Amino acid sequence: MYAGGRRYTARGGFTCREAVAYTGSGDRSGAEPSGSEFVDAAIEQLIENAGLFGVFLLMFVENIFPPIPSEVVMPLAGYAAARGDLPIIPLVLAGTMGSLAGATLWFVVARRFGEARLRRWADRFGRVLTLTQRDIDRANALFLRRGHLIVLAGRLVPAIRTVISVPAGLAGMSWGTFLLYSFIGSLVWTGALMMAGYWLGSGSEAIDAVVGPVSIAIVAVCVVVYVVRVISYPRRRRREEASAKA
Repeated sequence: MYAGGRRYTARGGFTCREAVAYTGSGDRSGAEPSGSEFVDAAIEQLIENAGLFGVFLLMFVENIFPPIPSEVVMPLAGYAAARGDLPIIPLVLAGTMGSLAGATLWFVVARRFGEARLRRWADRFGRVLTLTQRDIDRANALFLRRGHLIVLAGRLVPAIRTVISVPAGLAGMSWGTFLLYSFIGSLVWTGALMMAGYWLGSGSEAIDAVVGPVSIAIVAVCVVVYVVRVISYPRRRRREEASAKA
């Protein structure tokens, strides 16, 4: 689409190349691209240039570098599919496998870090981590009973989906269980976002308007819970020590 001599993306912003040229040219005759438009344009250009591999790469990086959100990547990819530029099923699989690869990286890091080292850190930096030995025991017991459901649900929750691999790895979840339920959760998430972009087309920014505030709210709740746990840590630690002596 062209407007005022510039080509706009499906989401109404500048292409990445034109945004770069614009910001460096001193031309202020039209609307200046915002930061979000620039990111969206960069994502769309990579999808256009690299196709399915671009989607895989973006979804992999999204799990490592959260500022690249899947709720932007997959709807834009879905809009490309609606235009006939990308096949639907391979597109969903590319996004799912990229997401799974990123989640697996964090899982490997957590497994290599190990429970024993986490326990030593809990003794030394317990207040910062808000962890006691009993907390670790409870987390392990919970993952032993319901770990597969926690991973599955976690892959469907904005903000949480990026980090759920870490407790799974620390708890020593089996490779088969982690990969199976991470794959299912990632498939549902990427498929839903892709189809939203497919049907909404140029209106896919509506997804950001819904998912973005939800992500912020979840992060805010996590921060509040963390602060409460930091404040209550000494009391919980004394209670645990008293129980151990009894």
